[in-house]
Amino acid sequence: MRKVIGIGETILDILFKGGQPTAAVPGGSVFNGIISLGRLGVNVSFISETGNDKVGDIILNFMKENGVSTDHVNVFPEGKSPVSLAFLNERNDAEYLFYKDYPRLRLDVTMPEISRDDIVMIGSYYAVTPQLRDKIKDLLDHARQQGAIIYYDVNFRSTHKDEAIKLLPSILENFEYADIIRGSVEDFENMFALTDADKIYKSKLEFYCPRFICTHGGENIRLYAKGLKKDYEVEPLQTISTVGAGDNFNAGVVFGLLKHRIRRDDLDDLSGEDWDNVIRCGKDFSANVCMSLSNSISKEFAAGYK
Repeated sequence: MRKVIGIGETILDILFKGGQPTAAVPGGSVFNGIISLGRLGVNVSFISETGNDKVGDIILNFMKENGVSTDHVNVFPEGKSPVSLAFLNERNDAEYLFYKDYPRLRLDVTMPEISRDDIVMIGSYYAVTPQLRDKIKDLLDHARQQGAIIYYDVNFRSTHKDEAIKLLPSILENFEYADIIRGSVEDFENMFALTDADKIYKSKLEFYCPRFICTHGGENIRLYAKGLKKDYEVEPLQTISTVGAGDNFNAGVVFGLLKHRIRRDDLDDLSGEDWDNVIRCGKDFSANVCMSLSNSISKEFAAGYK
């Protein structure tokens, strides 16, 4: 059975609406997608770290409840579990404040087994942060040697805009490792001051990775693959929260690759119809998560989708 291995932060998201806290949900960009895949019964592993405190307990229990092993989570005795405050605006888009107190020694964990055609998900600042770069590279080197598919969600927030030049070597290295890259227009505006999808693909990505999915909030999704460029309409939605929208789009794409038995050697030869099937899963997952304050697809949706 093929596995999905994610690496990223775990964090407790406290959601505010109208200045008042309305929900507290375990989150993290790769974590949100891994939880959704766990709810679907996919064989998932998650590599991360959390504190030995009440917030850490909430996160670890949440993982277990959703079929995600905690074997590769470093519970650190010093420091505190990270927390984010997400302030939802009138469109239910979030603005974040992060509170983090990590120890000096990070990610002291045993890495999971990786086999051919497993899928490794990386993304966000976690995938480029200097303190973790050696660990991320070790994982990516192992994934590449084993013949796994590497899925990279750029997810580069405006809070790190000033670090873009310093982090550029790691970003480009991730592009080179990746088999599929997903990024929003906003990510590339923050990194390269570019907002045109064609220019982003031609000048920044195609040389490293020919497969790119460009999202733009509630606007059309654009796919680039070898000899293929295709737009997908995003149906208008009455959203409750968009916090996990992109993360679950990623989970849907990964689920689509598994569902349609797409292996690494197949990626170069996928037809437009193959990509339609994969992107449809991404859109379905993303739409579902926008209908609640949860960061992952609902258990009811997962039960029906299987």
